[in-house]
Amino acid sequence: MRGEYKVPGGKLVAVDLEVRDGRLAEVSVSGDFFLEPEEALLDINAALNGVSTEAGVDQLSSAIQGSVDRDVAFIGFSPEAVGIAVRRALGKATGWHDHTFDVMPAKVMDPAMHVALDEVIGREVARGERPPTLRLWDWDSPLVVIGSFQSVKNEVDPDGAAKHGIDVVRRVSGGGAMFMEPGNCITYSLVVPASLVEGLSFERSYSFLDDWVIEALREVGVNAHFVPLNDIASDQGKIGGAAQKRFADGAVLHHVTMSYDIDADKMVEVLRIGREKMSDKGHRSANKRVDPMRSQTGMTRDAILDSFLATFEKRYATTRSDYTQAELEAAEQLMDEKFSTPEWTHRVP
Repeated sequence: MRGEYKVPGGKLVAVDLEVRDGRLAEVSVSGDFFLEPEEALLDINAALNGVSTEAGVDQLSSAIQGSVDRDVAFIGFSPEAVGIAVRRALGKATGWHDHTFDVMPAKVMDPAMHVALDEVIGREVARGERPPTLRLWDWDSPLVVIGSFQSVKNEVDPDGAAKHGIDVVRRVSGGGAMFMEPGNCITYSLVVPASLVEGLSFERSYSFLDDWVIEALREVGVNAHFVPLNDIASDQGKIGGAAQKRFADGAVLHHVTMSYDIDADKMVEVLRIGREKMSDKGHRSANKRVDPMRSQTGMTRDAILDSFLATFEKRYATTRSDYTQAELEAAEQLMDEKFSTPEWTHRVP
């Protein structure tokens, strides 16, 4: 059996192994990483031989760390990376190329429908009813989407929201508020089986799942990089942020919102946190902070969305897809029974 894991920003780790009586055997670790002293590779292999095939990444990593001296230098990889490669070899963890992804181009609908569809599709992927899915958002009305754990009164100015006719919806994932008007942001949701991020810490999973979009941004002329925990930045500052929800039955929802061309004055009237951030930065105007995609690319929003899909489809096996009638009906029901109710929206006052 063979498993591989490419460390984000690092090196490739490969593990070849056999299984005998439920335990690892003939383990051989290789890759383009650096290891000093080189003799430590034999210790790593020896530490993994005889370990149960049910051992998780943490146990495998601990076995490796316990077998080498403290001064051993893992360069471009880690014991954790070896553990992930072992789990992939055993078929208990998966990589990008183990899946064919459904890809959904942007479809205009009520933004609250997209919030509901995150839950609908997340649960479908968890149950194996839909393959891993990347879908782009588009919407026809303004909305503030707050994180699962945010306080409505701390995030949203009710007078500003009423003035501009903007409602508030709470999503299922954590993270910060999204100020959404038609055409002002670029948002996508990526839903994957939990096996794809097996063994990764929450922090590592953000950069792992955002790796493709860093390339996509560079394709449109933005020199982007990931900033822990969940931000994406360019040479000119932050351009977006990510949020996640891990469903108990086995899927991960990862979505990203990037500023294309936001009305800064309106945003700071509606979002208290936006006002505070601008004040802290000493900016009289927020405009330079909220149009990075338009100003840095010179491209239309639609052209950027098309380019993003092209990058994803170039990297991975994909199939173009669309929402089923059952999914849309389930999302509408969730809007009525959950996302549009004051009990959900104000569950954190």
